[in-house]
Parts: sequence; C-alpha cells; structure tokens
Amino acid sequence: MMLGFRLFFGLLLLLALALLVTGWVKRDPRWHRLAGKVLLWTVVAAFGFFAVLIVERLLGG
Repeated sequence: MMLGFRLFFGLLLLLALALLVTGWVKRDPRWHRLAGKVLLWTVVAAFGFFAVLIVERLLGG
C-alpha cells in the first residue's frame, strides 16, 4: 500500500512539474492553471492517505 501511494504521489508531482515547464515554454497560462489543479489534487490525495493511516492506527487495524 505504501509503495503504491509513493508511486502515485511521485507521478502526480512529476506531472505537475511537466505541466509547469510546458507552460513556461509555450507561455500559455492554461498549463499553469492545470499544473495548479494537479498539485492541489496531489495534496488532497496525500491528506486522504495520511487520514486513513491515522484512522487505522486509532482503530488498532
């Protein structure tokens, strides 16, 4: 489970970085907005993952 999350999280971060670079190269702000959305959902996914870990720890699972 941890390896899968790390892979997913890393790929989302790389995608956000690639979108930012694309925005800089093309000078198109929509790529920056898309990168911001991907980064936002990456942070949401991380919070969700750690919330599940905390709940599992509290419930003794």
